[in-house]
Amino acid sequence: MYNNYKFVRKSNFNQINNFIVDLGSPSNISYFWNLGSLLGLSMLIQFITGLFLTFHYSANVSVAFDSVIHIMRDVNNGWLIRYTHINGASFFFIFIYIHIGRGIFYFSFKKMMVWFSGIFILLFLMMVAFMGYILPWGQMSFWGATVITNLISSIPSLGETIVFWIWGGFSVGNATLNRFFSFHFIFPFLVMFLILIHLVFLHVHGSNNPLGLVGSYDKVFFYPYYVIKDLFGFIFFMIAFLFLICFFPLILVDSDNFIMANSLVTPLHIQPEWYYLSSYAILRSIPNKLGGVVALFLSILILLIFMFCKSKFNSLTYYPIMEVIFWFFVATVMLLMWIGANQVEYPFYVLGQMLAFFFFFFFYIFIYFVNFWDSLLD
Repeated sequence: MYNNYKFVRKSNFNQINNFIVDLGSPSNISYFWNLGSLLGLSMLIQFITGLFLTFHYSANVSVAFDSVIHIMRDVNNGWLIRYTHINGASFFFIFIYIHIGRGIFYFSFKKMMVWFSGIFILLFLMMVAFMGYILPWGQMSFWGATVITNLISSIPSLGETIVFWIWGGFSVGNATLNRFFSFHFIFPFLVMFLILIHLVFLHVHGSNNPLGLVGSYDKVFFYPYYVIKDLFGFIFFMIAFLFLICFFPLILVDSDNFIMANSLVTPLHIQPEWYYLSSYAILRSIPNKLGGVVALFLSILILLIFMFCKSKFNSLTYYPIMEVIFWFFVATVMLLMWIGANQVEYPFYVLGQMLAFFFFFFFYIFIYFVNFWDSLLD
């Protein structure tokens, strides 16, 4: 019995050792590969600060806004916990977008299950962040929830019924807030499970590298080389993070959310958090409501199309023209964020339509050009 216990314990330690310490990693990966560990740290920060916030938050429309003020003014270090949680979400999405961009540039999507699980993590994180945005029950929280949930009503026949079911009534109210709070608390556990699956697939298939080399002849142990490299990234992240929290904690927060939710007063311009603005701009660029909702979801799900891209090389460095187009695509996403933050009027509306077209067309160009370039080399 004791020997069996020793064997199980030893095998568990061996698995952990193979997963973290003796993991074979390419010797040439750059700091762009730090994003995975930074995302893990961000997830941990969000989980801990979110847990502490639940101790004092009340999910009731009568006191939700006041409970947030109570956290800020009366709870010991409550301001620090809340500002860490708010800005941690922004850093989380900054790292996610860079992580995805690096994956596209270095063809990480060729590891199909790693990419597939990663896109699902992104979808769930966007849902979690959206529900968290509703909880302070400010003006932008209330009207953001009203606008975004109303999009579901564009579904033929069942749309309105589904919306009323989500609301728990005929408008965004107490039942809606309670549900969003519950899901915002529960979903991170599901996200952590998905992250574990993502890591398992990554460790099965192995990490990519800037040169796109395939083979194990150039690999080194994860510890100490990349553990030290990750710690170096953590230090720089924490310096920037603490600087933002202590000196500019509200730079990424909408000012309308400091006003308590009022269903009788509509804000001049309703917009989501900055990390949704590119998808929001694509939604607004299509005049048809159902078409806009489809485009909104496609702006995320279209990333799955990369899984069908076959190429001889594993980096855009070997596709110089496509590399230039990729940076145009990055600029397009940033411009869409800017347009999403502006009102629906000329010239933003027209620019949004043009950029939305290029956004989707990029994926066709990418696959077509990679195949064309490979055919020239045959």
